[in-house]
Amino acid sequence: MKLQNISLGELLINAANDRHGELVSEDAAIDWLLTHRGNHMRNLAKDIVMECGIYEPPLVHDDEGKYVVYDGNRRVTCLKLLHAPHKAPSKDWADFFKTQKDAWKGKFPEKIQCQVEPDRDRLDEILYRRHTGGQSGIGQSQWDPEAKSNFVRRTGKKTRVNVAEEIENKLREAGRLKGGKRLPRSNLNRLLSAEGFRNRVGISVVKNHVEYTHEEEVVLTALARIADDLIAGRVVLDQIWSNADKRTYLDRLEKEGALPTATDALSQSKDFKGSKPTPKEPVDDDPPTRPAPKPEARHTLIRNIDYGLVPQAHLQRATDVWNELQHRLKFGEHDNAIAVLFRVLLEFAIENYIDRKSLSTVHANDKLARRFRKVIDDMEAKEAFDKKYLQNLKKFEHQEALLSANILHAYVHHKNFFPSDHHLKSMWDSLADFVVACLKAR
Repeated sequence: MKLQNISLGELLINAANDRHGELVSEDAAIDWLLTHRGNHMRNLAKDIVMECGIYEPPLVHDDEGKYVVYDGNRRVTCLKLLHAPHKAPSKDWADFFKTQKDAWKGKFPEKIQCQVEPDRDRLDEILYRRHTGGQSGIGQSQWDPEAKSNFVRRTGKKTRVNVAEEIENKLREAGRLKGGKRLPRSNLNRLLSAEGFRNRVGISVVKNHVEYTHEEEVVLTALARIADDLIAGRVVLDQIWSNADKRTYLDRLEKEGALPTATDALSQSKDFKGSKPTPKEPVDDDPPTRPAPKPEARHTLIRNIDYGLVPQAHLQRATDVWNELQHRLKFGEHDNAIAVLFRVLLEFAIENYIDRKSLSTVHANDKLARRFRKVIDDMEAKEAFDKKYLQNLKKFEHQEALLSANILHAYVHHKNFFPSDHHLKSMWDSLADFVVACLKAR
């Protein structure tokens, strides 16, 4: 461990902090912290002023002369804004930090002691072990489900099945590993850390099994290319560190024609190892007297599973809305907010598809239902989904009881039309695959 005094100007707030996923800049990351952790930031700033400093050195990594903060972003943000209150994103925050700065006793520090960690893998292990409690904002805030999910998507840690090990065994079995060399498993697991990345190479993880989503031979060829790049050192950890780095590498492979395409897609996924193992019956000495476990109640609109979405800068607002609907807004407490944001997310998803696919059939005065229908028509022409599923989605354009643009419109605009959690859940379950496909559109 190396401790080093670093000036505030050399420290960079992490725009890809696991608390929020990838944002476009340091300013956006600071704004997110002040917006989503406002009370904690105020309490922490007051504590720093009262103590005339911080107790725990921020954890940083030297990235070409700028020290990116990986743990301690809240502390460093407070110090930066105490040092220069005028750089706060609003007048209220500027006034707050100026008031606190005026209360600082003695000389304000120009440098702070930081823990500099050059090893990225060790850096992630430190992060994983540190986040245990919040103490009303003065201590380190405990990671919520959203942050944990972002961390797992970025690093690939704690996935029950070892994807890299499965791939290495399959490639070795098929004679696709050159020279019999071992595959850098940790780097491959990081590259394929989320469903969105796994889907691009033609695989998926379903119920702790790796499955082919595209033709086996094409997928093995793509995986062999990736394995060769990793083994030969043409692709190293620094080049697949962030989600943006992973997309850059996979985009390059796609342009080279090295990844599976839509024409290679399977109508039904196929298990990586062939036939799926039959689970053994559990041993139970007295099954009649043991009650079956109750299914966990669903309190949010979006189920708490990995849909394969990877945060991207152009989808930041949609990602924020998604995270609120998946992790924060609960039925029984936020029903109206859920109904409104459901419609907002649907509109963002449709607009993303229209923009990415450059649909010339869509006109500026088209309403939501018409835009939805034109996206469906485009998906149908490209055989993106099963025809039966798309035919069912077309009901959305009409006044169907279960699936209707008019219903969502009424939830937002009609003063006497109250949200129903059962109806909203059913509508989401019907539209989920469509929304995800629109948000993933490239």
